[in-house]
Amino acid sequence: MNTDQMNGKWKQIKGAVKQHWGKLTDDDLEVIAGQRDALIGKLQERYGMAKEVAQAKADEWLKSYAMPDEAQAAGHSR
Repeated sequence: MNTDQMNGKWKQIKGAVKQHWGKLTDDDLEVIAGQRDALIGKLQERYGMAKEVAQAKADEWLKSYAMPDEAQAAGHSR
């Protein structure tokens, strides 16, 4: 899932973000608002992660959260 897709689907995925990263508050989710860089910054702040670690964790999660139609378009099956 790229940044544009994350931004466009933020209302759908923010619950899953909060479930995965329970230390993120509702206010954090409003600040993030589908922006990858903001998510990385909040992960650094709430979890004390280095920037590189936060980037890797965010990217890994975003890839795993790809919607089924995106996975199929990429030639993967779930």
